[in-house]
Amino acid sequence: MREIRHWIDGAAVEGTSGRQLPVWDPATGEQQAYVVAATAAETAHAVAAAKGAFPSWRAASLSRRAEVMFRFRELVDANRKEIASLVSQEHGKTVADAGGELARGLENIEFAAGAPHLLKGGYSEQASTGVDVYSIRQPLGVVAGITPFNFPAMVPMWMFCNALVCGNTFVLKPSEKDPSVSLLLADLLRQAGLPDGAFNVVQGDREAVETLIAHPDVQALSFVGSTPIAKSVYEQGTRAGKRVQALGGAKNHMVVLPDADVDAAADAAVSAGYGSAGERCMAVSVVVAVGAVGDPLVAAIKDRIGRITVGPASDPAAEMGPLISREHRDKVAGYLAGAGGAEVVVDGRDAPISGSPGFFLGASLVDKVPTDSPLYTDEIFGPVLSVVRTDSYEQALELVNNNEFGNGTAIFTRDGGAARRFQYDVNCGMVGVNVPVPVPVAYYSFGGWKSSLFGDLHMYGPEGIQFYTRSKVVTSRWPDPASSTVDLGFPEVR
Repeated sequence: MREIRHWIDGAAVEGTSGRQLPVWDPATGEQQAYVVAATAAETAHAVAAAKGAFPSWRAASLSRRAEVMFRFRELVDANRKEIASLVSQEHGKTVADAGGELARGLENIEFAAGAPHLLKGGYSEQASTGVDVYSIRQPLGVVAGITPFNFPAMVPMWMFCNALVCGNTFVLKPSEKDPSVSLLLADLLRQAGLPDGAFNVVQGDREAVETLIAHPDVQALSFVGSTPIAKSVYEQGTRAGKRVQALGGAKNHMVVLPDADVDAAADAAVSAGYGSAGERCMAVSVVVAVGAVGDPLVAAIKDRIGRITVGPASDPAAEMGPLISREHRDKVAGYLAGAGGAEVVVDGRDAPISGSPGFFLGASLVDKVPTDSPLYTDEIFGPVLSVVRTDSYEQALELVNNNEFGNGTAIFTRDGGAARRFQYDVNCGMVGVNVPVPVPVAYYSFGGWKSSLFGDLHMYGPEGIQFYTRSKVVTSRWPDPASSTVDLGFPEVR
């Protein structure tokens, strides 16, 4: 059985704890590999390697750091097929879906390569007589990232690309469910010229996470995962004096107004609801059908579900793959079993492939979902699309704004005034207008509101640069020694 190793100080390292965590093949239900969960000592070793590499990497010129990112980008692009295939093998998503994930990751590398522009400070000449004032941005030191299973390539790139180009060193704790791609990225960084120790990977679970949170040499933590864990990481990390950005869960609503193009809205709902088997924090999980649009919209979505090809990534025709684990598949199916008074229009448990050995569940559609139902209140994180009916735009807006989560939302309409009003009034961090999955491009930043984000700064983009640096202001004066005097008064700028 293949062991997936740690990556510490520029090389793959075998685990020593003896505590094996299985890595499954979601398409077959068979174990394909394992990781040996890192001990606290092994995690501390990775932090020590990062700390040792920090002085020289910090001292590297901005041009040198950007050059490494340029080379890394070319290597990732040259190895697209291998990376996408590895993601598909361990996550289960189709190769095309994995390729899309990688394309968005490449955007973040490209942004990082141009980040020296954002690391420029300001300069004020003659702020006072003979005094100049200027600001600079400097790296934090050792920073860590804790990433989820659903985007094993892209989400780490959201973090470490900006962190490294700013001059920090990095320790990554990827998901133990699909960890192999982290080692491939580590090796590509090495090939790109990143010094040994500047990027490290520890495989594992809670023990590794808690060690990173408590370690005094880790200056900042980035996290993406469920809301309860995000809140815990934020609270523990900030108590330990660290800078923390922790992205949590979501319940993304897609509001469809009566004037919307029904076919376009149905296409969008199916694409955003069932892509990657719904295992996306930006997936549309609730369609809010306003007024008379409900019946034709549900019918159009149902018609499209019947044409979705569900299968393993090895099947070129497959459009949707399995879920990440048997336990998660069974949990998602349980929401359909407990639908209560809601109308199950399409039950994914009845899909022929649901009886296969893999962790498959067909696309499911549930109409007329009450807002107190777990189908509405919980983040299901699977291929279950709920439809809630409202009589008016105001009711739809109230639903979105009263929801615990505020990650993303979308509105489908032909009315520019209604769209403008919605983007102004809605309490969410990311908004789509006739765009169902409004993930910002790399030169903006990603993050929600409410229980979808704990921390002040969003991830990647300009706010990512802010997160991984701190500002310093220098006040400089070069007087004639002969004019120097003692003055106990408060400094003035006149």
